Amino acid sequence: MRPVAIEDILGRERYASHREAIRRRIIAHKQQRRVAVGEQMTFLFEDRATVWYQVQEVLWVEHITDLDGMREELGVYNALVPAPSELSSTLLIAIDDERRVREELQRLVGIDGYVRLEVGSDARVAGVFEAGRQTDEKVSSVQYVRFPLDADLCARVATGAPLALAVDHPNYRARASFPDVVRASIAAELADSAVADRALREVRDGS
Repeated sequence: MRPVAIEDILGRERYASHREAIRRRIIAHKQQRRVAVGEQMTFLFEDRATVWYQVQEVLWVEHITDLDGMREELGVYNALVPAPSELSSTLLIAIDDERRVREELQRLVGIDGYVRLEVGSDARVAGVFEAGRQTDEKVSSVQYVRFPLDADLCARVATGAPLALAVDHPNYRARASFPDVVRASIAAELADSAVADRALREVRDGS
């Protein structure tokens, strides 16, 4: 999957005039990329469209209009775009009770060793977490997790093999099959790299 390029970015005025419509489209798009695992964990599988939106929002909020600033943000967020032989996800850990956030995140220390992707009934892929997002005392509520796929697994995912995510941490155990719409979205982009380009255009331009 290609990284988001400077040519993909909308100017500030144009983005402002279409921002609400774009927001509605990215919400709909993310519904095709999201898997909830238990009550507290949600994985968003990143693609060019989701990364593009994050960059556009940062540029908007931070009032960044110079090319050097744009390129800097692209460099940061393009790290989330999946490589050709992997799935890239953002894991959000939601704690509803604000009084228990610190305690709950402490209980999840070591989570990076307990997340896996299941492909079909026989393949297990351990999640690879970005370093530096947890300590011996707590984990961050936002984690970046990749699932490397060999050629055989890529082919199986691209042809629609059943997928599931499992977490078997001692303090958090849950498993969830991918909804059909999510599995189909991921399969399509692995089968055809142009799918991710079209998704970005659809979110950005509405067509």
